[in-house]
Amino acid sequence: MHFGMTIAGSDSGAGAGMQQDLKTFTALGVYCAAIVTSVTAQNTYEVTAIYDLPAEIVEAQIEAVLADFEIRYGKTGMLSNADIVRSVARKAREHGLSLVVDPVMVSKSGAVLLKQEAVEALRSDLLSLALMVTPNIPEAEILSGVKISNSYDMEEAARRIIELGPKYVVIKGGHMQGETVTDLFYDGKSIMKFSYDRVNTKNTHGGGDTLSAAITAYLSKGYEPLRAYALGRRFMQRAIERALNVGKGYGPVNPIYKLLK
Repeated sequence: MHFGMTIAGSDSGAGAGMQQDLKTFTALGVYCAAIVTSVTAQNTYEVTAIYDLPAEIVEAQIEAVLADFEIRYGKTGMLSNADIVRSVARKAREHGLSLVVDPVMVSKSGAVLLKQEAVEALRSDLLSLALMVTPNIPEAEILSGVKISNSYDMEEAARRIIELGPKYVVIKGGHMQGETVTDLFYDGKSIMKFSYDRVNTKNTHGGGDTLSAAITAYLSKGYEPLRAYALGRRFMQRAIERALNVGKGYGPVNPIYKLLK
């Protein structure tokens, strides 16, 4: 059996966050331990409340899980505040946990999920030990300080982000205009680009969570980082194509599409 871990916030609407991670890992045949960082009250169109767990409780969850399970790879989602970011970084370093960092900053409905001081902690404490970081265009702009308007800007942003310490950078291109979506993968030496047909849907809630969870699941199954990204991105494409038109706002992508036909 393959094991992985998600360290993320809870989405009461189950379209993103930990709930989406659990669906993704399970769909890909990986047992996923779940570390809760924050509890959100949200649905498909708004976030009405956020409660951050104390950092020591986040640490205790990580310690309990790693004392019992053989887990090499984990992913992070919503970390919310600087204390949680630093606690996750400390435990990952202590246990040699390889992390795929999804730098979740803003929800699909526009709610801020990462406080400003936490952005700095993410840059200084967490990215320095990350295996891979998977920002979208706005997140990459914040992490790199580069305004991204074209593919050349994406390349420059990736070069600056990798200087913060991660071994691999994936910049997701969904916020760029065009009939295709082009992601950028950078390993510190070569820049590779992957293009996919844009799916004409508003129902993309939880897409970033699905991708980072899928990458982590494939890493847990023994795939190398580039292959894990490629397989994870293909999986996310299918999940977007089969997105669920539920709720009044942005419906979720569907990682369990094989079950919900």
